[in-house]
Amino acid sequence: MSLMKPDMKMDESFYKIEEIRHLTGETFSLKLPKARFAFQAGQHISLGIVGGNQSREYSIYSGVNDDHLEVLIKEVEQGYFTPRLRKLRPGNMVEVHGPFGKFGMEPEHAATGKFVFIASGTGIAPFRSIVHTFPEIDYQLIHGVRYSKEAYDRNEYASDRYTLCTSRDKNGDYHGRLTGYLKSCNFAPDTQFDLCGNSEMIFDALEILKRKGFDRDQIHCEVYF
Repeated sequence: MSLMKPDMKMDESFYKIEEIRHLTGETFSLKLPKARFAFQAGQHISLGIVGGNQSREYSIYSGVNDDHLEVLIKEVEQGYFTPRLRKLRPGNMVEVHGPFGKFGMEPEHAATGKFVFIASGTGIAPFRSIVHTFPEIDYQLIHGVRYSKEAYDRNEYASDRYTLCTSRDKNGDYHGRLTGYLKSCNFAPDTQFDLCGNSEMIFDALEILKRKGFDRDQIHCEVYF
């Protein structure tokens, strides 16, 4: 059933949902057509339900060269917006604006830099976009979640480049918070760090990296909440 009102005209910001992938009981992705949407890996969009009056920002989950535009969404219990997104079906329309943000990756940097990506939960989204876009990039990905089932699309990353930190079960590579694992790590002095996720994790990680001697201009952050 279409969510468009009878008098609503189509415009270039309306996209039809092509596919919905359920990754866990709470987390899913929406796949949209990408033909007319140009973005830089790491950027985000504003997503709304056609006919609704609210929108939220989501990092792009797909790569620049993928044949679709994909976003990763976790339903917020007792929330207003994400439960409504969860009820959408293929064929329903959403409204997309963007892309936005400077949390991106330039091709020349991807080719020459050494990167550590640090993500909590669905904050992994921009890093999947970057890895899809630049498969030869020199990176390590540290992903902090509660349960190992939240290792979204883990099989897409080389096993020696991905570390899963789980705080509520012991099925990850490290049992405990991401920041606990980060304290034990040693990194090359020229490493660039990209952090994405909740503010508590980012503030704690910033302090850890600062104590390890890294300059603030080596660290780039995208705060989700």
